[in-house]
Amino acid sequence: MYTVLSIAGSDSSGGAGIQADLKTMLANGVYGMSCITALTAQNTQGVAAVQEVSPVFLQQQIAAVCEDIPPDAVKIGMVPDAALAEVIGQQLRKYRLQNIVVDPVMVATSGAALSSNGAVIGMQRHLFPMATVITPNLPETEVLMDRRICSAADMEYAANSLHERFGCAVLVKGGHLLEDANDVLCCDNGIQWLYGKRIANPNTHGTGCTLSSAIAANLAKGYALPQAIQQAKAYLEHILSAKLDLGKGSGPLHHGFELESAFAK
Repeated sequence: MYTVLSIAGSDSSGGAGIQADLKTMLANGVYGMSCITALTAQNTQGVAAVQEVSPVFLQQQIAAVCEDIPPDAVKIGMVPDAALAEVIGQQLRKYRLQNIVVDPVMVATSGAALSSNGAVIGMQRHLFPMATVITPNLPETEVLMDRRICSAADMEYAANSLHERFGCAVLVKGGHLLEDANDVLCCDNGIQWLYGKRIANPNTHGTGCTLSSAIAANLAKGYALPQAIQQAKAYLEHILSAKLDLGKGSGPLHHGFELESAFAK
């Protein structure tokens, strides 16, 4: 069975973070493992508190996994501190890990900050150059580019600029701007648009975590990057189409494995 490691924060409500990652990985037919960068007290309405782990403890977690069950792919999510980004980069090099998907989580859907400015710089320095692909949404892309993204042409320009700057493939997600769920991918082969259907569903908690984890699962199974992304987008569209609700507000994205099992092969 293919294996995928999530290095990310924990979401106590189960809809995002490592909880969403592990559910996504299982539903996509790979064995998921997790190394926690931070504990959060959060739900779909907001983040009440964040408790970071120490760099030493994060290093110990990654070493424990890699020395026993080497991952076929890695998904990196919430990195709240620059020192943690540096440790992750060191461990990626030490264990020569491949198929690295970096979702540069900066702000939760609710608006709460999840990474410091130093952490964003640390991710750019230590993680982006090692990534197979980074998957920023439009607000995150605007931070990385230090400019507004207002059109499809802006998305293409940003994807190409970030690809040239960091040397990795870049998937700029258009969900905050475009009428459809269309994303632009820039890699060594140039610019490619990956099209998707927008689902009218307010339950968006954890969508970025889910997409990046599904991409990592598909890379672990040997799919080329564009196909890995298209299949991940189809998976996300499939589960959003259920339009199920949990809790008082915009419930978590994941509702069980019956719906998702069609993507396990």
